[in-house]
Amino acid sequence: MLEYVALAILLFVAVVLFYGIIAIHDIPYEIAKHRHHPHQDAIHVAGWISLLTLHVIWPFLWIWATLYRSDRGWGFQDGRDSRQHIEALEQQLAQLNQRLLQLEQPPQESTTPETGVRD
Repeated sequence: MLEYVALAILLFVAVVLFYGIIAIHDIPYEIAKHRHHPHQDAIHVAGWISLLTLHVIWPFLWIWATLYRSDRGWGFQDGRDSRQHIEALEQQLAQLNQRLLQLEQPPQESTTPETGVRD
């Protein structure tokens, strides 16, 4: 009787490991599907291929799937359009020009009150 219990536990562990590995390798695909990634199918296929490559590419699939977000694209944008960036740069340039003009102005001559001599 004990042998049958051990065999059942062994089969249960084997099945859980088999389906667990498959479920883990589908995580990048599920992330890509949730984020409406344009390369969902490629990530899904690469997840299956990573089973054959001893899981070497799986972390890269995770990164690839998480880089894209449907609201801002690949994550390299901050939500502002190019016009707002240009306006911010123009404002920064004007401030820098004003500071440069202040630094380049010759110092104003001042007289000392005791002697009346100019510096």
